[in-house]
Parts: sequence; structure tokens; C-alpha cells
Amino acid sequence: MQELLTFVAKSLVDHPEQVRVQKTEGPEGTILELNVAEEDMGKVIGKQGRIAKAIRSVVKAATPKDGAHVFVEIQRPLEELAEDVISPDDSAEEDAE
Repeated sequence: MQELLTFVAKSLVDHPEQVRVQKTEGPEGTILELNVAEEDMGKVIGKQGRIAKAIRSVVKAATPKDGAHVFVEIQRPLEELAEDVISPDDSAEEDAE
């Protein structure tokens, strides 16, 4: 499944070298976390989430019927996550209170 998701995502984006898929085993099934470049988020999600829904449908269709559930999560770009952890605006707001 991980290879399939990687192939589909790389086919959609402008920066295929920045596509990352991480596999995590959870109690309810397998979670595939998809990370793409910030500029490519719209191409992976699509208008009203249509592309994301289609990607999830393809992965679900490729899952064996007797296998565990596979969930696809589209993660925020790594650059955005780093900015959220340390944001200068947050410290200024805390000082004002």
C-alpha cells in the first residue's frame, strides 16, 4: 500500500522528490501518513477534498478484503509544522496577558 500511495502522490505533484509516506501500525489498522511540499498540497487535496477522497478510495480498493483497515492521512508540510512549534507571535501574545 505504501508503494501505491507513493506512486499516486508522485504522479500528482510538481515536486515528487519531496513526497514522503510513513507507515504506522495502529490498533484499528495501518495508517499511511502522506507528506508533500507546501506548494503541492492543493494538488493532493483538490477542490473540496475530491482528490484526497479519490486517493483514499484507490488505496482502499487495493487493500485485501480480509486485511486490516488502511487509513490515509494527509499531513501538513514539515515546514509549517516547524513554524507552529516555535512561532514568535505566540510568545508576544503570552507576554501581553
